[in-house]
Order: sequence, then structure tokens, then C-alpha cells
Amino acid sequence: MSKLIKKVYTVAAITTASLLSTHVFAQSAPVICPGYKKSSTNIVGERAGKKIQKALESYNNDLVDEALEILYEINAKDGYDRAFTDNFIGKMLAGKDNQGPKALEYLEGSVKNKELNDSEHANTMRLVADLSMQEKKYENAIKWYNNWMEFTCKKDADVYTRIAQAYYETKQLPKMIEPADKAIALYEKPNKNPYVLKLTSYYERKMYKETVDVSEVLVKTFPETGEWWVRLGFFYMLVENYPKALSTFEIAYNQGYLSKKSEIKALVQLYATNEIPYKAAKILDKYMGTGLIDKDEKTLANLANSYHQAREYKTAASFYEQAAKLANGKDAADLYRKQGILLLSAEDYKGAVKALETALERGADQQGRIYIALMESNIYLGNFRTAYAHAEKAKKFKNVARNARAWAPYIKEKAKNRGIKI
Repeated sequence: MSKLIKKVYTVAAITTASLLSTHVFAQSAPVICPGYKKSSTNIVGERAGKKIQKALESYNNDLVDEALEILYEINAKDGYDRAFTDNFIGKMLAGKDNQGPKALEYLEGSVKNKELNDSEHANTMRLVADLSMQEKKYENAIKWYNNWMEFTCKKDADVYTRIAQAYYETKQLPKMIEPADKAIALYEKPNKNPYVLKLTSYYERKMYKETVDVSEVLVKTFPETGEWWVRLGFFYMLVENYPKALSTFEIAYNQGYLSKKSEIKALVQLYATNEIPYKAAKILDKYMGTGLIDKDEKTLANLANSYHQAREYKTAASFYEQAAKLANGKDAADLYRKQGILLLSAEDYKGAVKALETALERGADQQGRIYIALMESNIYLGNFRTAYAHAEKAKKFKNVARNARAWAPYIKEKAKNRGIKI
């Protein structure tokens, strides 16, 4: 089952385009806290402003390294000029390969104190959180996402999803549930990611009932996604609810959602478990024919067994024979024995004799039962002397001796009536 639950990385990769707005001074929506009053707008001082303007011109001409060198020269010690300069440097570094940690250093420095204008401050806190996710600094990401929500008074579904993801990455599995639930409630259009994060949290903690509950919601919310039907079926199997597992897999199969060998085998197993052997046999037969399921000894024997349970004796016997030809030693002998017994039931007495004699030649166990079956087959073929000889051999085996002794007089009488002396 562990293979069915892949690690779900729901947070989109943070690219340069998403880290750097089309203009470094782009502003987000206003802070929406109750009673919020917009603070006065700060502007960069003249001395720092000249260098920043020059750096901006270089940046707009795609001369990022040149722009950075200009910004590094700015000597502002504190206040808005320092925060703005660090913010500009951080955003440009964020757009360069392998500069994430350094970018975080500058960006966090720019919002350590509330120096930036409100929108700049809010944007940067969100950027720090996103960049922390990219750099796998998950605890830091959680802190800054929460700081951003506290400062802006915004409840954001994507942010809660990312917090849940960060808890997953740090193996704080119980803490994933609350932000995932908040994300689910906030999304206007259902999003699979928080559901999958909840499911993963429960599954990895072996809380299988809760795993099933979330999986059921996933199926109801995204009924067109075959993956969720398949997973729900497997989860029902995990909690041993085989009737529901079968009905779920049947729906998935009828909708064309089952494509993997493991999924088809699960459906076959469920038909067998729910005592529907004929359907188990037909599905297994079909996909063995397509090549999806290997035509090996074990599969052929399982197919034969399903047909056997469905009382399709001739068909079952045929597959036992195919399995026997791929087997060795006593495994092959036992498969030939099963073939012979079924051919006897199907009234193919010549075929039964051949299979049973092959089983004996291969050293099969249960020899007493084989001799009894050979005896019966030969009686029906009218070979009374041979039948009697098998009865005599069967007497040597405790488990069938009484049965053999009962048959012996009957065989003699039938032979006598036909003028055959034994």
C-alpha cells in the first residue's frame, strides 16, 4: 500500500517570474485589517535615490550584476533607505540561480523592522515565505506565512495549503490538518491539494478510518478523477471493507480507470474474496490475454482455481495443465493431480487418467486419493482390472483404505457381470 501514497508536493515551484514582479515597485492590495489606517508613504532619500535609479536603469536593461554592484555601494545604515535597498537587492538575487539563501538574508533584513511602506512590507513577507519553501527552509516558511496573514489580516487558501505542505516536509503530521481544512474552506473552486495533504497526514500516521473518510470526500468532490476511485478502493481493502472495495473498483473498472497490473489484480482478488469466482476468472483471463498480467505458473494456477470455484471444470483443468507445464517437481505433480481430479468431475475419464498418471510419475503427494481417482476413472471407462489394481494400491493408504475396501467388491461384481475375471 505504501506505493499507493506518493509524497505530494503541492507547492508550485517558485520561479523568477513569480518572485520578481514586472516592476520592482509593484504593490499588492491594501492591508485589510479592521480599523487599518494606511501609514504615510515613505520615499527614498536623494543620495540613495540616485544610486537606486541608476541600478534600476541597469536592471531594466537586463544588467542584473551591474545593478547589484551599484546597490551594494549604498551606505544607508538604517531606516527606509536601508530597508528599500535590501529589498531591491533581495528581489534581484531571488531571480538568480543558486542565490536563494543570500536573497533570503536581504529580504528578511528588509522586513525585520517595519520600515517599508505597507504594501511593500506585505509583499516582501509573502515573498520571504515562498522563497523559504523553495530553499526547503520550511519552519521559516511557516513563520513568515503566519506573519503575512497576521499583518494583512488575509486568509489565503494557497497560503494555508503551503503551510500544510511545510508541516509535512518537517514531519509534523498532526499539524497538517488545521491549515488543510482552512484551505479547503477558503477555495472558491475545489482544489485537490489540501485534501491530499490531509489524506497523507492520516495515512502516514496509520489512521486508516480517517484516511478512508478523506478519500471518500475526494471521490465525491472530484468524481471524474480516476486516481481517487482507485485509491479509495485500496483504502477500503486496507480496512477490510471488501464489499465497498469491490463496488468502488467495479465503478473504476467500468469507467476505464484501471490500467495497472496491480489494479486489475486487486479487482480479481476482490471478486474472489466476495465469492464471485467466475468474474474473477474472466477478468484475469482477459488481461493475461492482453499481456498486462504475466502468463506464469502462479497466475495460471490462480486462474484455474477461480474457474474451479466457478464449477467450470474443463476450463479449470486446461489452465491447471498449462500451469503444470511451467512448473517443476512436486509443484507440477500437484497441478497435474488437480487437473486429473477436475477432468474426472467433468467426465473426461481418459484425460483424467492421463493427468493422474503424470502426477504419480512426477512424485505427487496424496497418492491414495490419486489411486482412488484413477480407480473411478477406469470404472467408467470399463477397465475393471485396472480399476481393481488401483483399489488394491489405495488400500495401503490409511486416509482412503476404507473407501478402497468398499469399492473392491463392487468392481469385482461389475466385472463378473461383464464376463471379466479379476
